[in-house]
Amino acid sequence: MLRFLARRGLSMAATLLVAAIVIFVVLEILPGDPAVAMLGVSATAENVAAIRLELGLDKPAFTRFLYWISGLFVGDLGISYSYRVPVAQLIAERLAVTVPLALLAQMLAVLMGITLGVFAAARAHSRLDAGIMALSQLGVATPNFVFGILLILAFSLTLGWLPAGGFPGWGEGGWRALRALALPAFSLSLPQAAILARITRSAMLEALSEDFIRTARAKGLTRGQIIRRHALPNALVPVITMIGLQFSFLVTGTIIVENVFSLPGLGRLVIQAIGGHDVILLKSLVLLFVGAVIVINALVDIAYGIVDPRLRKMPR
Repeated sequence: MLRFLARRGLSMAATLLVAAIVIFVVLEILPGDPAVAMLGVSATAENVAAIRLELGLDKPAFTRFLYWISGLFVGDLGISYSYRVPVAQLIAERLAVTVPLALLAQMLAVLMGITLGVFAAARAHSRLDAGIMALSQLGVATPNFVFGILLILAFSLTLGWLPAGGFPGWGEGGWRALRALALPAFSLSLPQAAILARITRSAMLEALSEDFIRTARAKGLTRGQIIRRHALPNALVPVITMIGLQFSFLVTGTIIVENVFSLPGLGRLVIQAIGGHDVILLKSLVLLFVGAVIVINALVDIAYGIVDPRLRKMPR
């Protein structure tokens, strides 16, 4: 088990290093000068040179890369070109919005997706099954920001039940903050719930066709008992895997949704960093998103190895 964990840890570290190199190279060759973007096109050459010297842009690219990578290990991500504050401070402040939003969306997706998938499998080939699968297909095909706009029209502009955007902050009270995150969380969760519903239905139908289900029926168990005690636990393995992968997608998927709802999270910070040509901030944000995907995928693999020891011996 220790060798398996060590192998996965080394693989994850190597992937993160390669990702950091690719991110740095791609962003370093982007057209435009951050100093000019900060000062405007009317800035004098002397002012541009002074800003470049202050921000370290006069140093070679390789030297800037070493500074950036070494700073990652100690939490020093540099100073934002646009905000003139530490990048780590900016990211920490925005994480307080993005992470709760992703967690709330994940909980809603799991609740809706598994419930609908189980009902569809229990009534396979019925009108209920067909209706759930049709809705799930619509959910998969519709982007989350479209759901967000529709939810704003329905629950904010028409009914007035929930705010259309903005975030009051956790200091104003948890209930007000959760109300502000409700519509964005629903818009993020609906496509993921549709995917979970389809996967749950497929896994449940496969489990219901196994021999142990026929044995349970022969013992006189009711359909509800068979689903709760036998089919659902065996069908949850692929579902749990998808849940783990979906969380990383939900974190990265907030980029558009946060801008639709004017939420001060990581997604909106990405757009602001792009608009301000804030390369140092953008590099750290992209690496954070990529790292979240890599780490969560590695944790899913490790969880698989714990559940099924045979996977520990498989070549990677």
